[in-house]
Amino acid sequence: MKLDSYWLDTAPRFTGTEQGPVEGKVDVAVIGGGFTGLSAALALAKSGASVVLLEAGRLVGEASGRNGGQCNNGLAHDLGALAGSIGLERASALYRAFDTAVDTVEALVAEEGIDCDFRRSGKIKLAAKPEHFAKLAKSFELLARTVEPEARLIEPGLMAGEIGSDLLFGGIVFPKSAQMHVGRFGMGLAQAAARHGARLFEDAAVTRIEPLGGHAHRLVTPRGTIEAKQVLVATGASRKVPVGFFRRRLVAIGSFIIATQPLDADLARRIMPTRRCATTTKNIGNYFRLTADDRLIFGGRARFALSSPSSDAKSGRLLAARLHELFPALKDSRIDYCWGGLVDMTADRLPRAGEHDKLFYAMGYSGHGTQMSVHMGRVMARVMAGEVSANPFADLAWPAVPGHFGPPWFLPFVGAWYRFQDWRH
Repeated sequence: MKLDSYWLDTAPRFTGTEQGPVEGKVDVAVIGGGFTGLSAALALAKSGASVVLLEAGRLVGEASGRNGGQCNNGLAHDLGALAGSIGLERASALYRAFDTAVDTVEALVAEEGIDCDFRRSGKIKLAAKPEHFAKLAKSFELLARTVEPEARLIEPGLMAGEIGSDLLFGGIVFPKSAQMHVGRFGMGLAQAAARHGARLFEDAAVTRIEPLGGHAHRLVTPRGTIEAKQVLVATGASRKVPVGFFRRRLVAIGSFIIATQPLDADLARRIMPTRRCATTTKNIGNYFRLTADDRLIFGGRARFALSSPSSDAKSGRLLAARLHELFPALKDSRIDYCWGGLVDMTADRLPRAGEHDKLFYAMGYSGHGTQMSVHMGRVMARVMAGEVSANPFADLAWPAVPGHFGPPWFLPFVGAWYRFQDWRH
């Protein structure tokens, strides 16, 4: 079993990174080489701006290349619950922003000719307990009446046509959702950004950000110093970015994934006959899908811990046990890959984007970053060109998480609370 992301291990390594020093003056500097940063760099370069992207490690090496490969529409919230706090009109507008994000990914794949197995597979949200189906049915009524008229409710008795498990009890199908090979997509995005003139640097962590007046800043890295008229911070949950404002407002939570060996075609068809993306309703639930070569990608927050080789391995064993519980037919299937990554969570699980101290930013995707990061990179390119109204999250306040100044010491307590809630409800 490899302790490595299946997506990164099976994608070509980008070879177009800049080899020389970080130096000079540019229109825009982007900090972070995940989907947000690459999407923004591509859009900015296509608009004619001179762009440098600075990545502390490997392009797409963190959350963008270490997720479940699901490109889903829909919020992290129940639409009715969110509408109760901010109103149905505002909640619906945010919901539709996630729809648009999937459209953005699909458009980029077509525009740049990216070979990444993109497919509008749809998603099914699955009731993990019999009593959860009633809640899904109530949620479905509002969704179908407002933002998801094409959604379908799958009764528990009809589950065999969707999922080959006796431990899932109905669900909602969201047909707009998609899936892709995120490693190959990321490499295609990097190639497109470079092709259009963006200069991409790996191993170029920004260690200091010095204001120069207006939106201009000087960025210091181990590879040199550069001055930019504008800066976009697109670092997600990274604890390396030298801006405490973001660290106090994001909680980095580990999410862990395993990938099976390629399954026999008949077995894959029995497990997931529709080949949709799938998520379950528990707070500490699971998400899974088949790859183009019939591996089952199976993930979840198996442990409330950060990712490391030992942590990933422990979480992988827990995920394998849950996988075999849901799908006993896979008990003899080999686990080929196990990996973890960090999810950049906000307190209310809504993304944040805008401007702070003359720095532009987009982050906090809270487990929905595969599509929203790509979309918000493109959106922030428009915002930085003066189109402030393009930002769907511009009016959201972003208070600091109380007691959070560095590593998330409170994660074990959060995990215990969620496990208790899953046991009770």
